[in-house]
Amino acid sequence: MKNILIKWFMAFNKFLLTVSKGRLGSKLGKQDILILHTIGRKSGVDRGIPIAYFKQDNRFLIVASNWGQEHQANWYLNLQNDPHARLDVKGKTIPVTAREAQGDEYGQLWKFVTTRHPPYLDYQKQTSRRIPIMIFE
Repeated sequence: MKNILIKWFMAFNKFLLTVSKGRLGSKLGKQDILILHTIGRKSGVDRGIPIAYFKQDNRFLIVASNWGQEHQANWYLNLQNDPHARLDVKGKTIPVTAREAQGDEYGQLWKFVTTRHPPYLDYQKQTSRRIPIMIFE
């Protein structure tokens, strides 16, 4: 049931963001929301998903928490296959290349994102996988 509600909510939020060109649906509580477009690794089709992000300097950060589930999010797996993506942010489309934070950079960014959104700490407790942080430049 939880997965159905999440999918419904995300579809509705994507609709709002798309129709309003980012004026509606771009905030969820304190979090900023954008639409991340990846290419499906199996289908080759454009996949757009509304997702929380953080802005740091001139780059965007997205946490691949997948709500604390044990498996990785499809968008993350798509980026492993093809790191080229598009971000729809506040009515603008930005072509980007994604990479995964590693090592010391990961530790610094984990602190940055969990300070701003503490529920990521709970998500990490729910899963045995390390939650990736993707950097879009």
